Amino acid sequence: MYRFLEGTADQYMTRAVTTVTRQTTMRELEALFEKHDFNSFLRAFSFTTGQMVPHYDELMRRPVAEVMTEAVVHVEPTAPLTRVLQLMVSLKSRSFPVIGPDRKLVGMISREE
Repeated sequence: MYRFLEGTADQYMTRAVTTVTRQTTMRELEALFEKHDFNSFLRAFSFTTGQMVPHYDELMRRPVAEVMTEAVVHVEPTAPLTRVLQLMVSLKSRSFPVIGPDRKLVGMISREE
């Protein structure tokens, strides 16, 4: 019934991954999210009753490197899907990069809504 759970990350990952450089601006990143209909955006905003910090226009001019998370949880291509699902649930995450033995990005694995 759930044979797919016997699979591994590399069998179900997306191989054609859109990437950006550290110099990409947040505005350019936002445009990519919209163009590709990505289903989430960034946690770079802080809201108070008086204002959004930092101001939206200021934030959107910043390079991705200033707001990105560098320590990202990833999985290996051979990771069992059961382990990937366990990580998604325990970390409340929708997707993970799949990193090959040479430490290069080989894909993304994500859950559908």
